[in-house]
Amino acid sequence: MAKETMYSWHLSLRVDRPVEGCSIRPHAYMYGKKLDEKELEKAPNSHTHSKICRQPPPNHEFSYRWFRGPTVESCAYEGCPRRTSFSPHDWSKHALGGSACSLQCVSTQSSLYKATFCNASCFVKAWKTQYTVSDAPQLRNSTPIRRRLGSYADDDDTRSVGSANSVRSGMSNYNAPSTPREITVGGLNNTPRANTALYNEYGGADSEEWVEISRDQIYIPNENDVGRKLKVEAAAYSLDSGELLMHRVVKTDLVLSRTPVPEKRNLVTAKPAGGGGARFRIVTYNILAEIYATQQQYPHADLWSLSWDFRFQNIIREIVDVGPDVVCLQEVQADHYESHLYNAMHEAGFEGVFKQKTRQSMGMTGKVDGCALFWRRTKFHLIESYSIEFNELAQRQVTQVMGLNPRSEEGSSILNKLSKDNVAQLVVLELAQQSMSRSSREPNQVCIANTHLYSNKDYPDVKLWQTLHLLQELETFIMSRGTNLPLMICGDFNSTPDTAVYDLLSRQAVHPGHPDVNTGDDNGPNILPDIMNITHSHMLRSVYNTVLGEEPKFTNYTLQFKGVLDYMWYSTQNLRPLSAAPIPDEIVLTRYGEALPSTQYSSDHIMQISDMQIIRPP
Repeated sequence: MAKETMYSWHLSLRVDRPVEGCSIRPHAYMYGKKLDEKELEKAPNSHTHSKICRQPPPNHEFSYRWFRGPTVESCAYEGCPRRTSFSPHDWSKHALGGSACSLQCVSTQSSLYKATFCNASCFVKAWKTQYTVSDAPQLRNSTPIRRRLGSYADDDDTRSVGSANSVRSGMSNYNAPSTPREITVGGLNNTPRANTALYNEYGGADSEEWVEISRDQIYIPNENDVGRKLKVEAAAYSLDSGELLMHRVVKTDLVLSRTPVPEKRNLVTAKPAGGGGARFRIVTYNILAEIYATQQQYPHADLWSLSWDFRFQNIIREIVDVGPDVVCLQEVQADHYESHLYNAMHEAGFEGVFKQKTRQSMGMTGKVDGCALFWRRTKFHLIESYSIEFNELAQRQVTQVMGLNPRSEEGSSILNKLSKDNVAQLVVLELAQQSMSRSSREPNQVCIANTHLYSNKDYPDVKLWQTLHLLQELETFIMSRGTNLPLMICGDFNSTPDTAVYDLLSRQAVHPGHPDVNTGDDNGPNILPDIMNITHSHMLRSVYNTVLGEEPKFTNYTLQFKGVLDYMWYSTQNLRPLSAAPIPDEIVLTRYGEALPSTQYSSDHIMQISDMQIIRPP
């Protein structure tokens, strides 16, 4: 007789560190695994968040409950700033000395027995004041038990997993009798409940410590949650029968407060010049897309400080507080533009456009970054908007200019080298309010280009090609209008001031001996035209170099690289920079972390800020 097939069901539940004002979403996942005989023998004593059933898990949905815990002592060392402060700055790995793990004294002969400390440093300092206690049992009864901070491995988690038909040493069927979804417990109707004991344990009639605060999937902590832990319960229900399959509860870390407002960045004013027309403030900022903000890339940063919900609050505040009229952003994730950025900027008085990179999303819809350009509605009206795809320009270059078949060996080799999915944006903005004193000849429009060039340092010729073709596209665009249209080109050029890209933008040409145009055969096919044809007609200067006399030391500050990659270029014949905000010193950037991003600066790039003025024609 064939043995019956058995399955182990597992429920995984994880939640990020909660921070005031930042959405927190539980990550719940239920799955089944078919068991062989050896696994079946071991399964009853395996993971506590599992059970054995005769069928695989059916289609199911989750419901959630959130609870706020009591006030707890965050650290027993009286000199610890984290006893009263829940700022993200004080709770980062950087502030805790590289460890986010709390410690508990386990010596029964010490006056610190069972006292909990936020890190090893506080424990060492407190140990200097401890004394030996001989009557350990009496001390044990009089000393409150302090649990490890930030730990999920507590009694709540282990007791709350599984439903009424869950087994740890036996078998069950998923459709065995269990708690119905609409049961009324403690006077609260239409709420999933595993059992009354579970409800009372953290928020029911018999409990005053844990208070139920929400039944939505997403919860946004508020000021009442700061300094306390939260609990979230996830309950999986069968879509067919509506019966409870499994449930689990986890505690969060202590809820942190909002990140303090950063110091204001002062503007350095350029040498005064007579006359001039309309003024506007412009910023450019690579905001670090979530798909790139990983702990592998930024091991110095806390996982929670890399989360998009935390970083978005800092980034949007940083942008809005500057009071810009034009905002050029790079590494804007497509789904975040739709779900977060556009709405927040619109509420702040801006309108905008977005262009994502040409490549397909990384696994899921919206997981691809691009460029976003915003303008203040009371300052400008949009006249024209275009996007530039460098992949499309590469296709045109190969087929129309070089006359190659894109499927030929040479054609496909060049296309593969040039097709890096980068894009640029181009808008023409017109001043919304015209001064009565201005003549009809006074320019009232400005052209803004926003781009993010290829990042690989081993392909400077590709970046130069992209820059050349961007400048050529802008030439054609501006000349076709037949006007003296002011131009600004902003973005992340992934090129330092010693590169051919910088030379081309600033000098209209590249020296024939520059290494970037002499990459050799090892770098693939030659994609650049003759050196004499690598030129353009724009008269451009760098805003920061003009105002400050030199480029900053860095606009990108990571463990692996520190240097200038971001620029704001302007046409000298019809625009002038009035001011620029210097990049903060290293001592400021590293105050809350050894590199960016940190709890204060939520991107690995630093925003550039400038006031510009349209020059009146003579």
